Amino acid sequence: MNARLGDRADGPDADEWDGAPDQSGDRERSSTLVVGVDIGNSTTEACVASIEPLEIAYLGSSLANTTGIKGTTANVKGIVRAVGGALAGAGVKLDEVSKLLVNEATPVISGMAMETITETVITESTMIGHNPETPGGIGLGVGTTVPFDRLSSNHAGERVICVIPGDVDFADAAGAINRAVRHGVDVEGAIVQHDDARLIANRLERAIPIVDEVRQIDKVPLDMPAAVEVAAPGHSIRTLSNTYGLATVFELDHDETRMVAPVSRALAGNRSAVVVRTPQGDIAARQIPAGSITLIGAKSRLTVEMDAGAAAIMSGVHRVQPLEDAVGEPGTNVGGMLATVRATMGNLTGQSAERIRIHDVLAVDTFVPEEVRGGLAGEFRLENAVALAAMVHTSRRPMEQVAAEATKTTGVEMLIEGVEANMAVLGALTTPGTAEPLAVLDLGGGSTDAALALPSEPIRTVHVAGAGDLVTRLIASELGIEDLEVAESIKRHPLAKVESLFQVRLEDGSAHFYNEPLPAEVFARVVVLHEDGGMAPIPTRHGLERIRQARRHAKHRVFVVNSLRALEQVAPKGSMRTIDFVVLLGGSALDFEIPEMIAAALAEHGIVCGTGNVRGSEGPRNAVATGLISYFARDGG
Repeated sequence: MNARLGDRADGPDADEWDGAPDQSGDRERSSTLVVGVDIGNSTTEACVASIEPLEIAYLGSSLANTTGIKGTTANVKGIVRAVGGALAGAGVKLDEVSKLLVNEATPVISGMAMETITETVITESTMIGHNPETPGGIGLGVGTTVPFDRLSSNHAGERVICVIPGDVDFADAAGAINRAVRHGVDVEGAIVQHDDARLIANRLERAIPIVDEVRQIDKVPLDMPAAVEVAAPGHSIRTLSNTYGLATVFELDHDETRMVAPVSRALAGNRSAVVVRTPQGDIAARQIPAGSITLIGAKSRLTVEMDAGAAAIMSGVHRVQPLEDAVGEPGTNVGGMLATVRATMGNLTGQSAERIRIHDVLAVDTFVPEEVRGGLAGEFRLENAVALAAMVHTSRRPMEQVAAEATKTTGVEMLIEGVEANMAVLGALTTPGTAEPLAVLDLGGGSTDAALALPSEPIRTVHVAGAGDLVTRLIASELGIEDLEVAESIKRHPLAKVESLFQVRLEDGSAHFYNEPLPAEVFARVVVLHEDGGMAPIPTRHGLERIRQARRHAKHRVFVVNSLRALEQVAPKGSMRTIDFVVLLGGSALDFEIPEMIAAALAEHGIVCGTGNVRGSEGPRNAVATGLISYFARDGG
């Protein structure tokens, strides 16, 4: 299959190195067979080609998951799979290959941390705001917490909140509350360990608010002022989520009101909640400083407090450009995160951590779930936070180690060829309809890379921290999802709400109907829609619009922001008006909405932007591997 940067035949991934049996018949082998290999943060891509005088024939390509951190010898296993797949598609054997080509790229390691920038201090209140699925009753009840076994006429005339442990049957609980009310006890509400709220509420002669599923019922303070609030279905509480509502319920002065303000903020949006006021000191609070980050540039340095937010941090990064290093304040989370990035890379490459420098930082305002201090049912609240992605460049030595190990494993010499971004430009130029001046945005997992090719000028390149992995982390954090695989699925797929066994409501508002009934486990759930028509429920109580908003905001704050700042850095004098075409490459360029977001942002600058189609057939994949082969052929092998 001969072409000038043209056709190829796809091949499956393979774990075996001997490739497929030779299917080429009498094909001449006088040409040079080479394989270009692009090691990315998430995937390793390979392309096999036959180089002849004035002509390159692309024979097969493949991709595999990157094994280990990019730029370490752990990558060799992924190289084996990717090259094996390309050889299988080409119908050639490994021993026919002359050279393996890999790009000259110092490893780009992105570390991430979510740093809380506000500190909630709760010193006089225990709070329960865990939103059980089935609270009982409606309204607000205020009284003194009393254990179930002491609920009797001894409390006649008093307002009480009954605390019911798990060993009490729901029918017995309801009966005891009814008898106490008949004897003059003003039972205002109940706190229940098991999920019996509705069963109890349905048997009461007088309706009261009941919050259940309080696992640590034994830790509920007794004989203390308390308030229980349950809202109607589809509504959220009004009094306990209002700072002045709390002040009214517990008769607080202005200083006490200031102290409990975080309690009301944490309960906002809940359908049910309990607040128990405890003696000062019962619930200890410990303040951990948010910390600061020192940005070290070529000519200046600047220290920015984390609680100033992402905008202040990114403004600092811009002011000290080019960034030569970043250091976190010792004893804080941000200090530990940046130190861990250095230590991890040092261990992997054999270099001293002190020699490793952080060359870029991306800060994003977000939210993180924090465990409620004083909570008794595993409650969490969302706190304002800054997400940080830090990028490390190391020396050429790690890639030399990768090449040496790959050569040893395969028996074929691996050469370190051109710079990665330059190779991406060569590959991107095979996209139909492109020409210089052309910029490439490689949207990877750990970093966003940009390169600009101008006529008769060296290619300008830049790597900035933050890409697909950070988007996944932001989605997981803001939605309170612990499983990153679920967050990754939300990032990659559109959403729908299952409204009946035969109908879903898509996120664009349209309805889709099915001929067969949908699985029972997805009924009334928000689901992700896979390309094959399957769907998977999302384990969260958030609605469709909230999930969609978190997904789109995360993509915009990472990819759109990074694309703009990367292009500004490679553009002459920072003016993007000098750029005519932008080609999007990498796995994230296949996303169903990221390319549109970036194209819309660049349209304001008069830039033509779209997803690349390498060699007219590969889409946004295989650009660097293709560029490596083109560069090798141009350089005379």
